[in-house]
Amino acid sequence: MKNLYLIIFNLFLIFIFVSCKKNEIDKRVQISNRDLEQIILSDTLKVTTMYGSTSYFLFRDEDMGFDYEMVENLADFLKVKLKVELANSEPQMIQLLKDGKVDIVAYNIPETKELKKDFQYVFQQPRNSMAIVQRMGRNALSSVVELKDKKVYVKNNSVFHQRLKDLNNEIGGGIQIITVPDSVTNDELIEMVANSKIDFTVAYRDKALLHQSYFRRLDCRLTIGFEQNNGWLIRKTSKNLLTAIKEWESLQKTQDKKNRLLTKYWDKSPYFVIHKIKIPKGAISPYDDLFKKYAPTIGWDWRLLAALAFHESRFDSAAISRVGALGLMQLMPQTAAQFGLDKRDIFNPEKNIEASIQYIKSLNMVFSQVADKNERIKFIIASYNSGPSHILDAMALAQKYGKNPYIWFDNVEVYLLEKRNPEYYNDPVVKNGYYRGTETVRYVENVLDTYEKYLKRK
Repeated sequence: MKNLYLIIFNLFLIFIFVSCKKNEIDKRVQISNRDLEQIILSDTLKVTTMYGSTSYFLFRDEDMGFDYEMVENLADFLKVKLKVELANSEPQMIQLLKDGKVDIVAYNIPETKELKKDFQYVFQQPRNSMAIVQRMGRNALSSVVELKDKKVYVKNNSVFHQRLKDLNNEIGGGIQIITVPDSVTNDELIEMVANSKIDFTVAYRDKALLHQSYFRRLDCRLTIGFEQNNGWLIRKTSKNLLTAIKEWESLQKTQDKKNRLLTKYWDKSPYFVIHKIKIPKGAISPYDDLFKKYAPTIGWDWRLLAALAFHESRFDSAAISRVGALGLMQLMPQTAAQFGLDKRDIFNPEKNIEASIQYIKSLNMVFSQVADKNERIKFIIASYNSGPSHILDAMALAQKYGKNPYIWFDNVEVYLLEKRNPEYYNDPVVKNGYYRGTETVRYVENVLDTYEKYLKRK
């Protein structure tokens, strides 16, 4: 009888153990199968990404980055909160997704057969290829075989590390592959090349070109692979989330947001301001006192003037654009001269702001027929980017075709975009011909978006 009790007791323990393990397994399965329903119920979209110049970074205590702002927009579409978990490497991000700890990898992950077995690519972005990043000069490499006996620095277990190992085998060995800790970002490796701390690294060519616009000595012409598709990742089991993402992507608002952010982060990323421009803690820019001093003379909030300056020069008083605009407020030399600013003083921040204020005053007069002050500001911002003549043409077209010529969004901006079509730029009311208005339309939106963010700062 005693043995019978012992057997029953042991069976009871086994039953309890198996039940607990089953509950634990069921819980894990439930987490790994987390889909849109669980996201909505938890009121949280869980995302992982990595620190970088276009993915995610902090700028004056503000979360920024192309991938961050787009996935934030997705969370808004789903009407849930966004929770971001930063990872140090691609494998770590993929493991977080696989384990059900996040719903999306919001980072450019190249397409591979292996990843496509378990994951679904979403929010696909332009095809890209890897390149050797080096410095320009007579000693710059022009062929991959010249990498023999050269030290190339990459993050351990990254896609660049794997490609470099494959390339080493392809050329018969000899490349000295130096791996760096996960705490070192790919952007930092590129900057180390630019600053002559290392000679070579590997990066996606578009990212290297972005750095090249700030570090002129960089050379990224030597590609080491074919172009690949890339995008964000979700689990294949997240079928309802996939449907929601497709719906979000199809919206014109999403496409407009994407285009604005591509300009913001891939043309002149705010990321580089962190390294180039010293901004006092708690300030918007190094020139807050000047914006506060001069903005009242045009009736603007000083933060709007700061937003305009940010999108002109990223607060770089020594900036020179490709078309020759100069200084903090990016005045063309002839415009600067018209308002009393000579070549000796054009890079002086205060004098550059003073001249830009005079220019804005003149634009205010040009658009005095726009009675609403807030609307007039949009016309002035657009004209600061394009010059007033094309904006006046767009107003004339708006009036002719039944839109309101004194309202910017969904009215005048529509006909500024139409000025690239012969039907419109050949219209008798148009005095200044063809114009491609995409950049100006985005510029107005970007300046106003930045202004709104500045207003929310304490």
